[in-house]
Formats: sequence, structure tokens, C-alpha cells
Amino acid sequence: MATSASNPLGLKDLSLWKTKAFIGGKWVDAKDGKTFEVDDPGNGNIIGSVPEMGVEETKEAIAVAAQTFKTFSTTTAKSRHDMLVKLFQLMNENAEDLARIITAENGKPLADAKGENTYSASFCEWFAGEALRTYGDVIPSANPGLRNLVVKQPIGVCGILTPWNFPSAMITRKVAPAIAAGCTVVIKAPAETPFSALALAELATRAGIPDGVINVVTTDKNTAAIGKEICENKTVKKVSFTGSTRVGKILMEQSSSTLKKLSMELGGNAPFIVFDDSDIDAAVEGAVSCKFRSSGQTCVCANRIFVQSSVFPEFASRLAEKVDKFKVGHGIDPDTTHGPLIAARSVDKVESHVKDAVSKGAEVLVGGKRGKGNFFEPTVLANVSADALVNDEETFGPLAAIVRFETEAEVLELANNTDVGLAGYFYSRDIGRIWRVAEALEVGMVGVNTGLISQAVIPFGGVKESGFGREGGKEGIHEYMTTKLITMGGLGKA
Repeated sequence: MATSASNPLGLKDLSLWKTKAFIGGKWVDAKDGKTFEVDDPGNGNIIGSVPEMGVEETKEAIAVAAQTFKTFSTTTAKSRHDMLVKLFQLMNENAEDLARIITAENGKPLADAKGENTYSASFCEWFAGEALRTYGDVIPSANPGLRNLVVKQPIGVCGILTPWNFPSAMITRKVAPAIAAGCTVVIKAPAETPFSALALAELATRAGIPDGVINVVTTDKNTAAIGKEICENKTVKKVSFTGSTRVGKILMEQSSSTLKKLSMELGGNAPFIVFDDSDIDAAVEGAVSCKFRSSGQTCVCANRIFVQSSVFPEFASRLAEKVDKFKVGHGIDPDTTHGPLIAARSVDKVESHVKDAVSKGAEVLVGGKRGKGNFFEPTVLANVSADALVNDEETFGPLAAIVRFETEAEVLELANNTDVGLAGYFYSRDIGRIWRVAEALEVGMVGVNTGLISQAVIPFGGVKESGFGREGGKEGIHEYMTTKLITMGGLGKA
């Protein structure tokens, strides 16, 4: 659809563009009337404003969610299944509009945004099915007069804290299992990308999800205060957070006062290993998709690329050749393959990593410079030193830093030399090596001969300081449930 002054995003359904928060089924402003502006990272233009809410509105949202939980927790699994299926259908029916909203606030190319919507909707479909599979158990007792039953129950009000890099998918990955389990939620939408969260709330209403089940508060300046309230409020029984390890530790400390159940999907520093027996063409394609998806702004993207010496020149040159063909630009341009970074601070970090690596002997094969605004040239560095900053910090940008290695033992030591462990990747055609390396990598998820692992059906999560808990898969719904034992006595005699 063509854009206009009244419809700058060119949405088919303008009612999906919401500029108010969502509490108890109502679209509301901040109590003091304050708002904050959201810009398009691709050009810096303001695309809209939303309420600058605070602790008072957050407490109200929590209270509404708690009251709603009393009834929603008693609904049948089949009814919740039907709601999520309907939401899945609505997300697909409105895919173009939802993608345009993602591109406008996040900057990723429209094709990537459409892919995110598909991925986001898949969590609604998957957890609709999982709602029907929250099985209990019967445990035999040594006492003939006892019967032991185990049931699963929804945990209660859940606080949902999501990042900006996947404005839609990070919400459904948490909210869909919560709803499937019978929980209610309070979402603190990311300040950079609040409009996707609000559009999902609108579609949830259309899907028949009752008022008060999903509540969305928006803020920029009060982010820390609202996060603290969600973590310390006794009514909230579960918090799910995706973000940095530093912030995760703060939230965990705040949640300790009420011993909340937590899920933490935190920072990554993923190794990507290319052994000399690899299919080099496949490894290059895997590196492109793994490293440069969303301009490198994903928690599971390759951050450290290790290539065995004998194939190093071939891999490096082929990767540079591929990256040199990228078309960097605004996400709405159909020719754009890679968009901007989210903000100037992100560009600064990539630039600092490039300069540090070059100062320690790295060679720039392609890119290496910042562009206008929030853009940085997709970059490939060869012969990066193992002590370069990029090997110690998550870049979160379009920088492929290639490190040379000689042996399997050496690269495993390098790969595991980090405090975090979210994802890891490697390419090899030796079945023995595949098993050895997959088991030795200290990460929660391993991609073997693939650079893409994210799916609704898999348990997503990490080890070490990348957090704990799992999202997706059959494990995902249990993060929002409690296990209750019911022992019945007096059954031994007629």
C-alpha cells in the first residue's frame, strides 16, 4: 500500500498502529500525560510517540493481571489453544502490516521483518498445541491406602521484559507459553520498539484473549524503575527477561527478595568454527546467515569465527566476496539486504572493535568504516588476534572477525574461553569430530553444518552467564507452571 501523510508506513489496517499503552483491555495514557518519541533508526525520523509510564501504572497493570488470573487460570486448555490458534491466524493475515511496523521501529529489511513475523507467529501455533499437553502423572505408593497424583498449574502473574532486536518474536516466545499455561502477563515493551508489542495486543483482543490477560506498559526514562517494580512486586510470580548479562544479574538480585521463578536469556559470544574437512561453500553461506542476519544484532549470531589454517585463505576470501555484495540501506527499500544498527552507541561499539583488532594486526578485507547515521559497513577482518576485544565482548553488529587456528584441541580451548555460553556453531564432515566437538562446546545450543538454529519447537537457552531456563520446545510451557502433588489417603479398604 502507498504511504501518505496520514499513513506514513503504508499500513492496510491503520488500527494496528497503537500509540497508547494497554491495561485491562483499555488503551491508556500515562497518568501525567507524558510521552516519549520513537525514531526510525534507518533515517532518524520520528515515527510516533507512546506513553512515558512509571511505577504507578505498572502496579495498576499488575493488579489487573492478578484479578484476571483468578478466572483465566480456570479456563480449559482447549479454549486457550483456540485463542492462540486464532492469534496465529491473525498474525499471518496481517503479516505485511506487522512487518512494516517492525521495519519502521527496528530498521531491519522488510524481508527480514516478514521472516520475524512468521517466526513470531510460530510460537502461537506451537504453544497452542502445548496447551493440550500439560500432562500430570500418577506415582505408585508403597502404602496401599495412598494414591499420588501430580498436576501442573499456571504459576500466576508473569513479568515479561523483552529487547528491541526482535520486537515481535521475543514477545510471543514468552507470552504464548504463558497464555497456554493459563497465566496473565505484564509486558514492559522495549523503548526502541514499542509498536510491535502494541499491535500484538490489539490482535490478541481480536483473537478473543480476555481483557486483562495481556497488559503492555511503555516507558523510556523509567525502564529501570519499572523493571525493579516487576521484580520486587510480590504479586508477580515469574519474570522472563531477554537482554544483557549485566542487566540480568541486576534483575535476578531484585527478584531474590520474593524468590520469583526466573527465565534469563542473556548475552552470547558465539564461536563459529570451520574445520579443514568442511564444505567451504556451505560454511561461507552459514557464516553469512549466522553473522550478518539483522546486521549482526542477534544474541546467537557468530561473534568469533575460527578457521583452520589450511582452509583459512579460501574461506576468508569467499566470505569477503559475499559480504562485499551486500546492499546496505533503509529497510523499506526492496533492494536492501542489510539495514542500520539500532542507535549510534551500537555503531560506536562496532567501530571500537574494528580499531582494536586492526591495532593488533588484523587485516580489513571488506568494510571497516562507519556510514551516515546508524549505519556501519558490513566488515570482514582476517588474522584477528586471539586477544582482540571482539573475542571478549559481544559486538552486536556487522563485523566478522576471523581467527586462525591449527588443531581441534586449540580451537575448543579458544571457543570455551568465555564467561557466557548461549550458542556455538561448527562445520565438519568427520562424524567422530562432530560428536566430540558438539559435546565439548560449553553452550546451550550447537549448530552443526548450519548457521540457523532458532525454531519454536526447540529448547532455546544457554549455560554459564548466558542465563538459565528454556524458551520454546516442550520445555517452554513448564517455565510458566508449577508442579503440585496431591496425595489421597484412606483408599486401602472398601
